[in-house]
Amino acid sequence: MSDAGRPVPTVPPMPGRDPLGHKGTFGTTLVIGGSTTPRMMAGAPALAARAALRSGCGLTVVAVPSTLAATVATMLPEATLIPLGISEAVDHDSIAWGIEAARQSHAVVCGCGLGSPDGIEDLVRDVVELEERPRVLDADGLNALARAGVRSMRGPIVLTPHPGEWGRLARVLGIDADPLHEERRPHAAASLARALDSGGGPVVVVLKGARTVVADGERWWRCERPNPALATGGSGDVLAGVIGGLLAQFHPRAGARANDITRDAFELACIGVELHSLAGMIRSRTIGDAGLLAHELADSIPEARGLIQSIDE
Repeated sequence: MSDAGRPVPTVPPMPGRDPLGHKGTFGTTLVIGGSTTPRMMAGAPALAARAALRSGCGLTVVAVPSTLAATVATMLPEATLIPLGISEAVDHDSIAWGIEAARQSHAVVCGCGLGSPDGIEDLVRDVVELEERPRVLDADGLNALARAGVRSMRGPIVLTPHPGEWGRLARVLGIDADPLHEERRPHAAASLARALDSGGGPVVVVLKGARTVVADGERWWRCERPNPALATGGSGDVLAGVIGGLLAQFHPRAGARANDITRDAFELACIGVELHSLAGMIRSRTIGDAGLLAHELADSIPEARGLIQSIDE
């Protein structure tokens, strides 16, 4: 075992889908995100929720600032909306509503386009402490963690940093590693996972890049399918949503039962990265290596899911 843990050569098989299932069977994913200042960011949570649905979950709930609710509803009419009192600051009722919605969901994605209003650290910290549900923390959720100085958490939880977000968390924890050097990236991801993990289920780090690395401190896997078409705004929101949707369907702590097969957070993060990569490959067949839009990426997830299932068979 290296300092990154044990390498995993292949992605675990994609679990099947109960032919007699209904929307409740396949789980509800809550997405908490969006901001109004200094820039309006309605697209990020909408993309994450769209990707969660495209991954196969039955329902999505999107908790966004109240002034964005109508916009998000137009972008994704399939989602249920929870308007939150967030503008330049977060009111305490919004934190309570967000956490109650999280308890009623099967998995939570927090951080997509969340911004940095006053008090957002309290909301993110409460999501981190919600141990009864699998969670994904992305983007501004990770930045809020770093500002709050959070030094430990209990899984199952998946963090999806790019190298800059990894660096902000690493500085808080005193981690000395290189998230950019191709051969050292597994160590960087594993070091962050180990440093934050205080038990209860794995902390999984998805260190994004041309060859995204997934690590939980004991195992690591790398996606060997670089694709410059994925270097587009919203691609990371799609990835967070896919992983959140898979957690809602297949993680044992989620409580939904897409079938009798469950997967742990590390395995589902690997499957999510693989689906994201395959969806990019599918779209690149027609548009090439540039010009991909994130909603097109999300809409290719079902085809990617069919492809990965055919490979498993």
